[in-house]
Amino acid sequence: MVRILKVLGLGVLLLLAVLAFNTWRYAPTTTETPQGDLPQVNAMDVAQKLSQAIQFKTISHPFGDPDRPESYDQFLAWLGTAFPAATQTMDRVLVGGHTPIYVWKGSDPTAETILVSGHYDVVPIEGEWSTDPWAGTIKDGYVWGRGALDMKGAVVSLLHAIDQLAATGFQPRSTIYVAITQDEEIGGDGGAASVVDYFQKENIKIDWSLDEGSFVLRDIISTIDKDIASINVAEKGYMTVEIIARGAGGHSSLPHRDTAVTKLATAITELHAAPIPGGLTGLSADFFDTLGPHMTLPERVLFANQWLFRPLIEGVLSGANTTDAMLRTTTAPTMLKGSEAENILPQKASAFVNFRLHPRDDQTTVLQHLKRHITNDHIDIEVVTANPASPVASHSNAAFASLSNAARHVFGDVVIVPGLTVGGTDSSRYSQYADHSYRFLPFVFTSEDIALLHGRDERISIKNLERAVQYYKVLLGGL
Repeated sequence: MVRILKVLGLGVLLLLAVLAFNTWRYAPTTTETPQGDLPQVNAMDVAQKLSQAIQFKTISHPFGDPDRPESYDQFLAWLGTAFPAATQTMDRVLVGGHTPIYVWKGSDPTAETILVSGHYDVVPIEGEWSTDPWAGTIKDGYVWGRGALDMKGAVVSLLHAIDQLAATGFQPRSTIYVAITQDEEIGGDGGAASVVDYFQKENIKIDWSLDEGSFVLRDIISTIDKDIASINVAEKGYMTVEIIARGAGGHSSLPHRDTAVTKLATAITELHAAPIPGGLTGLSADFFDTLGPHMTLPERVLFANQWLFRPLIEGVLSGANTTDAMLRTTTAPTMLKGSEAENILPQKASAFVNFRLHPRDDQTTVLQHLKRHITNDHIDIEVVTANPASPVASHSNAAFASLSNAARHVFGDVVIVPGLTVGGTDSSRYSQYADHSYRFLPFVFTSEDIALLHGRDERISIKNLERAVQYYKVLLGGL
């Protein structure tokens, strides 16, 4: 017995030594923060221009709405007066009716060709606001109004940066295309799709693109006390299926033992109990492995020893919707259809289920999962929409390094991570054409800001506008 206890004791000591050694090695990579003064920016001037931009009601209604063309035309005309040096320096092509593509010709025809994009359409207003959502009110250090954060603030900051650079006579080495799209909020059929069509017809090669997708995250991951610049290198796909159950129908006073509704409910319950497999592999692993060394000691022990703790880590991450969405293709029943009357048993009941496809999955793997876990063989599954996840851009190339260095220059000692956009952006189209597509807005974003996206009292701080202009000037000035 004594010998057994000694062996167990030595085993425990050896395990602790391995855990400690791995944790000690699991340290952040030392990266120098770029030195030098930041560009000077008149932040109030940027805020006033954003205030003016918000006053154009460029709402994402379908084409044909009578006030849409006028609002969009007025906004595009305003760009020329608000940013004269930029718009006079760059050539302009109008595609899709209301999407300008500006061309900033580079000095070196052999250099990379880059697309920087943003959208100026906004979602409709809902609920009661504390300020007029179309006034662009400037107060308390913020610019308030629909589109301030998503994403006229970034469009104004980008064009302001180009305007200042162009006014000095600066010419980038790379040719830079700037697309300001018209309908990102409703899928991009007129804007981003037309941009890609234009590049294809003109045989223009795009080496890499930059669009919205993530931010400089602050206080969102509680175990890390640094800001996190998530430069997203991929975007989830979008797939919707209709799950259909059928029954005999009839009057609710004489219900059958198993109706179309009960069959459908069982199928939905089975899907809820069996999430599509995910985990710390591929891009998900890259994201959390980059964050891990910056976490507090208990989390570092876990991430440094995934050979032992991976099931525990994945279980914890799966428990929160924000981190679970990074690990897997998500399953979300969204719409139900059944009887037209409360006392009639439907002959057909159906549910629409939306999936956001992780880059490791596609339509085939999702359908296989559904057929494996829905036990009723008489349930029909029909694909309504299926758009694949984007290709995963490199996070070890010169483009990612340029984006990262500009972030460190402006935001200081931030953690740079390759992230995954869980929603949809214009980059879903760009990534099918450009060699690499990145998604990042240079705004500090907190947990309190999440509710402002498409929500009431949307606003952005003037400080964020200043930093965004500095970021774009540092980035574009180095290309």
